[in-house]
Amino acid sequence: MKKSIILHVTFLSLLILFTSCGPTLTVTTDYDRSANFSQFKTFKIVKLEQQLQALSQLNQTRIINAVQAQMIAKGFTESQNPDMLVNIVTILKNKQEIVANTYGYGGGYRPYAWGGGNMSTTVNVQEYKDGSLIIEIVNASTNKLVWEGVGNKEIDAPSKNPDKDIPEAVKKIMAAFPPGTSK
Repeated sequence: MKKSIILHVTFLSLLILFTSCGPTLTVTTDYDRSANFSQFKTFKIVKLEQQLQALSQLNQTRIINAVQAQMIAKGFTESQNPDMLVNIVTILKNKQEIVANTYGYGGGYRPYAWGGGNMSTTVNVQEYKDGSLIIEIVNASTNKLVWEGVGNKEIDAPSKNPDKDIPEAVKKIMAAFPPGTSK
């Protein structure tokens, strides 16, 4: 009985450890320190630009809808004559990570000679996709970039729930927009 409980606790601990160590979304933001963000009231999404590999039409729509929802939640109104233009860029790259591990044991001194050791090297190649979602806010009157949010993540498999995952990623990227409002 006690052994069974220990095995269950160990299994659950390992399960939590492995699921929590997966690739996470890394977010960086930057903005024009001289921009007056209080002047912006309206926005328009101008395009979704894709580089290297194309997204499905469904995911394009999910991204655009998530950005629109975030802008509206922040108190901005969509307009055909906007204060801000929102540009969305996605980048998907195939990448490889190569790791070489060398294992061995050394020799030892024997009378009248040095004994040799044994050594081996294994090389592992891991292929993955590196995905970036870039959201740019441009001042419509000056056509200058005033804010940029970038989310990067290693993508090891397609999302099982893109209707949930894409809006969550967009929300994390846009958490610091407009500057001074993030928690």
